[in-house]
Amino acid sequence: MSSLRLITTASPWLILACLAAGALYAWLLYSKKTPWPKPLNYALAALRFVVVSVLCFLLMGPLVRYVSNTTVPPTIVFALDNSQSVELFSDSAALKATQQQLQQMREQLEEQGYSTAIQTLGEDQQESMSEVKYGSETTNLSQLLQRVQDSYTEQNLAGVVLLSDGIVNQGMSPTYANYGYTLYPVAVGDTVPKKDVLVASLRYNKVNYSGNRFPLEVELQHEGFGGRTANVILQENGKTIASKKVLFKDNQPAQQVPFQVLASGLGKRHYVVQVEPLEGEFTTLNNTKHAYIDVVKGKIRVLLAAAAPHPDIKAIRSAIESNENYETELFIPSVNELKQQDYDVAVLHQLPGRMAGAEPALNLVRQKNLPALYILGPQSDLPNFNRLNVGINLISSGQTDEVTAVPNSNFSNFQLPENAAERLQEYPPARVPFGEIRLAPNTEVILYQQVGRVRTNKPLLAVQTSGDRRNAVLLASGTWQWRLQEAANHEQPQVYNQLITNLVQLLNAPRNKKRLNVYPAQTEYTSSDEVRFNAEAYNEALEPIYGQNITLNITGEDEQTRTFTFANGENQSGVNIGTLPGGHYTYTATASINRQQQKDEGEFVVEELQLEALNAVADHNLLFQLASNSGSRLYYPQELQQLEQDILQADYKNVIYSKEELNDLVDLKWLFFLLLGLVIVEWFVRKYNGSY
Repeated sequence: MSSLRLITTASPWLILACLAAGALYAWLLYSKKTPWPKPLNYALAALRFVVVSVLCFLLMGPLVRYVSNTTVPPTIVFALDNSQSVELFSDSAALKATQQQLQQMREQLEEQGYSTAIQTLGEDQQESMSEVKYGSETTNLSQLLQRVQDSYTEQNLAGVVLLSDGIVNQGMSPTYANYGYTLYPVAVGDTVPKKDVLVASLRYNKVNYSGNRFPLEVELQHEGFGGRTANVILQENGKTIASKKVLFKDNQPAQQVPFQVLASGLGKRHYVVQVEPLEGEFTTLNNTKHAYIDVVKGKIRVLLAAAAPHPDIKAIRSAIESNENYETELFIPSVNELKQQDYDVAVLHQLPGRMAGAEPALNLVRQKNLPALYILGPQSDLPNFNRLNVGINLISSGQTDEVTAVPNSNFSNFQLPENAAERLQEYPPARVPFGEIRLAPNTEVILYQQVGRVRTNKPLLAVQTSGDRRNAVLLASGTWQWRLQEAANHEQPQVYNQLITNLVQLLNAPRNKKRLNVYPAQTEYTSSDEVRFNAEAYNEALEPIYGQNITLNITGEDEQTRTFTFANGENQSGVNIGTLPGGHYTYTATASINRQQQKDEGEFVVEELQLEALNAVADHNLLFQLASNSGSRLYYPQELQQLEQDILQADYKNVIYSKEELNDLVDLKWLFFLLLGLVIVEWFVRKYNGSY
């Protein structure tokens, strides 16, 4: 039902004035003698009366109020837990019969005037119960029920029929949420414990260093196999590398089985833990679990060399070692000797210096071509420093300035914490050499100098990339006060530590010269995730370019290769290749850029979840609690007729939604064309009959 009304803020008596104005205008124009018949004269006078009266009425600013009412019938949503556990641990014939009964109930409700819909754990809605496939690898009932509430908020949602076994293995428990509708759970699955052995979980470090042994702990659970012995084997690339016998105990349903595994090689490694099946097991689907680790090179070694003892050394060393992947070696002439090791990065405090004795550290940096962070101070030998060509050339008369640090917002090689700018302003001023500073073309500023409240364009910290070597220069000494001040104000010197560790990481990273960069959005996926690849292409000047045709080949452990072709775009630079089975994958991407073949390659891991096979016992208590929370009860498949009657007896009512629109009458286009048409008709008739 709809209604239409005219509203005006002016006095209704003014409408009479509008009619009078129209009548006066028509009388003045058509009261004289005319060459056409009187009936036509009256008709023309009426046209002029209508047009003038309406125009006068529009001057009053009338509004049109339109109210439309929509009747929405009560909606019953059938939410189906289409996880693998429902199909694995339920009688297939009984489950199919339950689906058919629910479909019949849906049709009966629609005949009674109800609106219905089907919702599953996935995003897609199903048209019929028969279309539902039980393939979801996880069960998140809380997300399912919340999505139903969000999707049908304004559609008169009356109730939700939930078909589930009550097993939840992702998200929060749905019993902790309050839903604005009545929940009717239908319980399927078997609540009787079955004889089974399963690998419940694996505990291990995701990242391990090459050559080290790392612990991998297996948690086994059993039901009904007390006194029996099982064999647990650990495999890599199909080869058994370790095995252990486990004696199950009646009073101990869960047992831990530890392995010590040698991390050999580099890159992603795939391990399989399996319990050999025992006679009488209900299912062997949960006897296997997979572990994926990333084997990396040993810790990054940082040489920390100084011309003389200084508080900066302690502060920088503590900041570097706040990252467990870094280790430092200290060298100060006359204090300790330089250890001849394979270093990855060097930090040189006031080196080259005016004092002799630090030449071994400088020679090591030159010979090994090590990336280095140069920290300038009063003992620095500036002429020798300038000859190193590390991105900054400094000409100073020996005078110093006291400056604070300001981050460069355009620097993007690494990110500082969001509160970095505020904390940097809290740091006490540091002394820097005063003079002329020249930056090499391939040098980027990380921190600028600020004198008092004036921000300058002089760098305080800068990094240079030259070929495959990187160098950084910090023009300030006495930064130990920065770390001390931040720790005093905020308990932890987060910004100082992250600035130093990020800088060391940047110096250690080789320069990326690749003109084609294709990489997965994540290094690890689960078998239920959609795998997405991003792609970047560059010209010879290393400027990003788009529209390049890229071929991506992905090879799994089964040696099967999947090929995808796509183009990188400015706003959509990647490709979604869908879900993949669990395992270790390698990929190769190729593209022709300016008639030159470019290539990129890498690896990623898809982790097999196997969550649905872990628990073969349905949790009907959870469904009972859900029903109690919403004022309903728990139903079983043989009670679906009673469920239908309960829904109909609840007598859910239709809801009427009203929508009101208020518009200016003068904005109606059809009214403009109507008045224009009337004026044209009047003009044409007068013209045709010999008048104006």
